[in-house]
Amino acid sequence: MKLSWVHIGLVLISWSSFSQSKLDAFLTPSDTLHIPRRNAVIITEASLASMALIGLDQLWYADYPRSSFHTLDDSGEWLQMDKLGHVFSAYQLGKVGADALKWSGVQKKDQLIYGATLGFTFLTAIEVMDGYSAEWGFSWTDMAANSLGTGLFIGQELLWEEQRILMKYSFHQTQYASQRPDKLGNGFMEEFLKDYNGQTYWLSANVKSFFKSSKIPRWFNIAIGYGAEGMLTGNDESVDNLFINQNRQRQFYLSLDVDLSKIKTKSRLLQSLFDVFNTIKVPFPTLEFNDKNGFKLHYIYF
Repeated sequence: MKLSWVHIGLVLISWSSFSQSKLDAFLTPSDTLHIPRRNAVIITEASLASMALIGLDQLWYADYPRSSFHTLDDSGEWLQMDKLGHVFSAYQLGKVGADALKWSGVQKKDQLIYGATLGFTFLTAIEVMDGYSAEWGFSWTDMAANSLGTGLFIGQELLWEEQRILMKYSFHQTQYASQRPDKLGNGFMEEFLKDYNGQTYWLSANVKSFFKSSKIPRWFNIAIGYGAEGMLTGNDESVDNLFINQNRQRQFYLSLDVDLSKIKTKSRLLQSLFDVFNTIKVPFPTLEFNDKNGFKLHYIYF
């Protein structure tokens, strides 16, 4: 008997539905402690963290001379954009750690103790490695920023048992990277991570979570952001007399945003994808203020 395209389509739809169902079941957090999941989380996190630290040691720190352990004061560099990077990283890694243990059915207290501190622990290890590198040094202000990011996550869980204020990130390319690509990145992917001039860090507050009885959409957020530009070096200085007039300035933003985790869906896969992309602020019209040019309206700001 010859199969028609209709039969083939029905088979594919049935197989897809079955696979989707199994995937959704896998992604659904366990109501009770699921020991195999918990062990898998611990082994995976330990393995990834170890590989990342070994990779950094061999591919990054090995290019610079070692030194005895020392500290440095870099609190004034990059108009504190690098510090916000630490806050953001600690917050997001802590959220991942807590969510992974929640998926394993681990009780709430242990999610916060062993999961939400993932970012702080990992970034502390990197900071210690900095302390033994002649090029850098252990930074107490970096550690303070790591603590702030971890505290932002844990504090909200203790106060509200939910993340009403998310920390997000956005980026747009700037003219500055091309002037110093070795420091600010060469190409979009490097600049995304290294060019502080194009980075903006946001606190995105979910309005509905503060006004539970209102008719405001569950996903509607208001965001305040901080950025800076005109920076070719960490401090207002020249390098080999190449960079003199940097026109450094701080920028403050007010914008709308979407909390993707609040969008209703029955698909655990789609919900997981929403959680991943929820680290990035959705582009919206944005009001900027800086101390040199005053207010400026961006019709769409990335």
